[in-house]
Amino acid sequence: MRRNIEFNADGVTLRGWLYVPDASQGPHPAVVMSHGFTAVKEMTLDRYAEVFCKGGLAVLVYDNRCLGQSDGQPRHDIDPTAQRRDYRCAITFAQQQKEIDSNRIGVWGTSYSGGAVLAVAALDKRVKAVVSQVPFVNGWKNIQQFLRLSDVADFMKMLDEDRALRMKGQPSQYVQVATDKPDEPCAFPGLRTYNYFHKYVKEVPNCTWENKVTVRSLEYLLEYDVTGYMPLIAPAPLLMIVSHADSATPTDLALEMFQLAREPKELHVVKADHYASYLEGFEGTSAAARDFFVKNL
Repeated sequence: MRRNIEFNADGVTLRGWLYVPDASQGPHPAVVMSHGFTAVKEMTLDRYAEVFCKGGLAVLVYDNRCLGQSDGQPRHDIDPTAQRRDYRCAITFAQQQKEIDSNRIGVWGTSYSGGAVLAVAALDKRVKAVVSQVPFVNGWKNIQQFLRLSDVADFMKMLDEDRALRMKGQPSQYVQVATDKPDEPCAFPGLRTYNYFHKYVKEVPNCTWENKVTVRSLEYLLEYDVTGYMPLIAPAPLLMIVSHADSATPTDLALEMFQLAREPKELHVVKADHYASYLEGFEGTSAAARDFFVKNL
């Protein structure tokens, strides 16, 4: 069902897995997918791919550049523009595989990549269906919602100081992605975030995730905004999966983007928080995405 793959994305080798349905004849419709902010493919993407594959879909899963098994320097540097372009390279690679129908390609993303696939679907009309799960859609508004107002000035100062270091030829500094200490600085605060990442570090053998990200990544995060792309996704069908109590990628921001998208579109609401999509609510979110792709590819 699964084999290791690698492909060239504008000079950077990205690595992952290709799932192909068993006991059926191709070429198959395919879904291209990568994970969210700093996450690696072993953090539930294998389970999503298995569900999709059992539904008759081929699935191309890969680690984002600078993360996991993919190449890219500096490590743990998150450039959302590069990630959108990498999705398009992954689509091209998928189209070149004999098991895949090159005219029936969908994209799936979650959290940070949930926003990325919205832009990819708008820009790349090879995408015939898109699923955006608990998407990160606007960096500045997101930061305003989950940082305390008193912390914003220090956050901006950190970005300015890091940029000054880079101008002197020094590398971007690192901060923790998450912490279990309430007053310790990190990129995404909250014990639920910390526990989500460390669950896989503890339970998955050889998990490559590390609790760090470049400060430059947070500067890029502030520039992240998919608002202008939303009306351009159609005529590709859109399914947005939203958690009704999401503080990591706030629910109201995702719903604003959904309203901007043109038909055809569908909304699936999870009665839980951001991470329930991967954990307690996995069966529901994976089935909704699978059925949507089967219907539209």
